[in-house]
Amino acid sequence: MRLRIYKRKVLALLLALCAAACALVLWGGAGGEAGRGSSKREDPPPVAGVAVGGSSSSAGPARGRAANASWPPPREETGAGNATLQQRSLVYRLNFDQPVRHEARWDSGRAAAAAAGEVPVALVVQVHERSEHLRLLLSSLRRAPGAEKVLLVLSHDVWAPELNALAAAVDFCAVLQVFFPFSLQLYPGEFPGTDPRDCPRDVGRAAAARQGCLNAQYPDAFGHYREAAFAQTKHHWWWKLHFVWERVRALRQHPGLVLFLEEDHYLAPDFYPVLQRLWALRQRECPECQVLSLGTYAAVRGSLAGLADKVELKTWKSTEHNMGLAFARDTYEQLLACTEAFCTYDDYNWDWTLQHLTVGCLPRFWKVLVPEIPRVFHTGDCGMHHKQSCRPSLQSAKIDALLSSNQQHLFPETMAISKRYSVAPLSPHVKNGGWGDIRDHELCKSYRRLQ
Repeated sequence: MRLRIYKRKVLALLLALCAAACALVLWGGAGGEAGRGSSKREDPPPVAGVAVGGSSSSAGPARGRAANASWPPPREETGAGNATLQQRSLVYRLNFDQPVRHEARWDSGRAAAAAAGEVPVALVVQVHERSEHLRLLLSSLRRAPGAEKVLLVLSHDVWAPELNALAAAVDFCAVLQVFFPFSLQLYPGEFPGTDPRDCPRDVGRAAAARQGCLNAQYPDAFGHYREAAFAQTKHHWWWKLHFVWERVRALRQHPGLVLFLEEDHYLAPDFYPVLQRLWALRQRECPECQVLSLGTYAAVRGSLAGLADKVELKTWKSTEHNMGLAFARDTYEQLLACTEAFCTYDDYNWDWTLQHLTVGCLPRFWKVLVPEIPRVFHTGDCGMHHKQSCRPSLQSAKIDALLSSNQQHLFPETMAISKRYSVAPLSPHVKNGGWGDIRDHELCKSYRRLQ
């Protein structure tokens, strides 16, 4: 009975959000007509470099938790609740309008790719709030031949002027910004953020029941209660997966690949032709390889002679092959069929959850093609799982030095499978928890319906 009531509450939230989205769409259409006859209409301000209704942007601090996060300041007569609703409306409108900067580059890029016998590529980056990491990633993309052909999708869960300015400065390819609409920034005092009535992480189930906190009946496998900051990353990844394949109009009926990156990744100059050669190799020699990976975490030093054109065939492993993950629509559709398994598996990590799907839901475990020399690198061991300070520029300088000293070995004309490892299903060696709350399960499962 308690479960049924709890689900009703979650459903009520989802229905309210759905109604808000519908109202926004109607408002967007009707408002556009009304705005032509009235100079008093106030349009929401644009993303930096993105015109929304022709207004100019002004920014102010949104929350104390993120120094670089800012939103349009609410009018003085509105309260904090109204300001939050305005913020959500802006995100919903931008996700609906989907203004693509330099869209003609995407059209010409697809035509050029087709003429060259290449597969079209969309590059999707999950962005949190580390602007220096994103700056380095975009810098590495800018210098890569072939980057002008891609559609770059930046998927944000924090609105920040620095991040928007970096996106606006991208002039070498088509770029679209989308925004995770259930972020902590948009729901600072309620689920999916942290509700003050939620159970503290370590309170224990018996004490939680005595306190009567909201999610007392739903700890994770280790007896801990949800932490919104950790849950958000998995939510964002799954929402982004659906939104890119199902709702981004520039990718409607996209016949090619989507390459998934994160803000703290860094690209080798030849990532694009290597990705094309990996896909061609997959088509010829390993059609059962469901995914490609452009990077691993193995240390790379010294000369790359005799290695840059080599490819390995392995069982996909989340802790090795989650950087530069690329796949086509057929793999996405298999993942979509595993929504229930993904959204209810008690691990807050999206990649470890995928590992579970490879043995617990997908038609078969994943085989992956990965170059022996990575074309995607990691610019720093800091962030959600690390406590040390971030110094991404030092790491990127090391990567640049390695690539510069080996530039004669990059851009191989051909690539071949050099090692075929024994492949077998691989289960996660541990479940990390952090995903026991039924509200997370239900929201996760709702993304495709809400869009």
